[in-house]
Amino acid sequence: MLQNYITSLTKIVGTLGPKSCSVEIIEACLKAGMSVARFDFSWLDGEYHQKTLDNLRMAVKKSGKLCAVMLDTMGPQLHVSNNTGNPIELRAEQRLIITPDMTKQPSSQVLPVKYDGLAKAVKKGDTIFLGQYLFTGSEKTSVWLEVVETGGADVICLVKNSAVLSGFIITIHVSQVRINLPTLSDTDKQVICDWGARNSVSFISLSHTRHGEDVQELRAFLKANKLEDIQIFAKIENVEGLKHFDNILNEADGIILGRGNLGIDLPPEKVFLFQKSAIHKCNMIGKPIMVSRVMDSMTENLRPTRAEATDIANAVLDGTDGILLGAETFRGQYPVEAIETVGKICAEAEKVYNQPSHYKRLVSSILESMTHAEAVASSAVRVAAKVKAAMLIVFTSSGRAARLIAKYRPVLPVFAVVIPRLSANSIKWTFNGTLQARQLLGVRGVYPILASPYGGTTGGYSEEFGLKVTLEHANSVGLLKQNDKVVIFQKIRDSFVVKVHEYV
Repeated sequence: MLQNYITSLTKIVGTLGPKSCSVEIIEACLKAGMSVARFDFSWLDGEYHQKTLDNLRMAVKKSGKLCAVMLDTMGPQLHVSNNTGNPIELRAEQRLIITPDMTKQPSSQVLPVKYDGLAKAVKKGDTIFLGQYLFTGSEKTSVWLEVVETGGADVICLVKNSAVLSGFIITIHVSQVRINLPTLSDTDKQVICDWGARNSVSFISLSHTRHGEDVQELRAFLKANKLEDIQIFAKIENVEGLKHFDNILNEADGIILGRGNLGIDLPPEKVFLFQKSAIHKCNMIGKPIMVSRVMDSMTENLRPTRAEATDIANAVLDGTDGILLGAETFRGQYPVEAIETVGKICAEAEKVYNQPSHYKRLVSSILESMTHAEAVASSAVRVAAKVKAAMLIVFTSSGRAARLIAKYRPVLPVFAVVIPRLSANSIKWTFNGTLQARQLLGVRGVYPILASPYGGTTGGYSEEFGLKVTLEHANSVGLLKQNDKVVIFQKIRDSFVVKVHEYV
């Protein structure tokens, strides 16, 4: 019955783009299991993304499926603007010049990039990757370069493999070399204040996060623009970010492991170590983490490779909260099938996830410093397992209680009833809670329901009424049947309590 309503407990983020922008395709993606829609501002402009987002809203209404919105910043990424869109053919062993001279037209001999510090940053023997999708999945359209020498502001490179560069935007990544550009660019700030604020985005993915200070800067910027409720996911995709991971994790609301660039910055044999370490650290403090670049082959094929399927399953077994699909849904030929496939793989892995081991490890690591709220939340998960509950219900306003429950990785779905809070500004009193509900769509196993502020009473919200509505909803979608047990976690006055309820 779980499969009729919930694809998997692991969340799926889909990047919307040219192959996934219509109402029909987005609706199919939602029904397939997408819970967060990502808009990548490294590609295309705000006008294009707005049309796609408007289509997403229509798809949400038609499908009845909730979906959060993630804005992905550009960050300090170098691009070659190929305005003509004509393919550029490069052959192995030829020389190629990368220049800051923007009067030059992109060709097989020279590529202009809007950054005059590259020649000072690199040295002979350094590695540069070049392509529309870089060198980790579409090798026929990506190039590996070796720096031969620098001449003034130009960088002369040796082409190591033959390829044809395509597309209007060609990305440049210099392996393990710091590009002296701000993590949060002026363009990013403008997009956040305009597109992000107008569309009430749930998350900002801060690309190329290198230090905890990067997250602090973005958070201060959001606060200054009255957008402080937006959550920040730090995207780790270079060695510098890995070196400062603990500090970044302390500052961010969540982590995205961007394995595309990370797989270039690190030797391939090292990536899995950092992935396992990052997931473990996030699990131990209860912050969500997502893994990207999982099924490159499904950009052009209907099925993933066996290695990719195993990779996704292992990420779930390690404890990831979500799988982020990029090219697979943005430009891939099979965006809906990619989401369906990820959901099926995650669901199979969840069946054999060692939750008792995770629970014991987590409790033992924080036993001395455990708060009352966390002690009761962990008990709720244990009770749910003991009584073989069909689901767990938590009442929350900020989402914190639901995250505490999710931290202990229950093997059953967690329905978070988000109670709206009354807030005031200089103009009027309003209820909020919609954003907090959507943000829970990025947390493993949590499914939010936004409660009516006037549910069941004339004086305000009634938790009894909220429980009744939640149980009826769960029954209507096949998650709950007569005599099933439900564990309820809620705050009564100043104390958190756990109750077992039998559905009749």
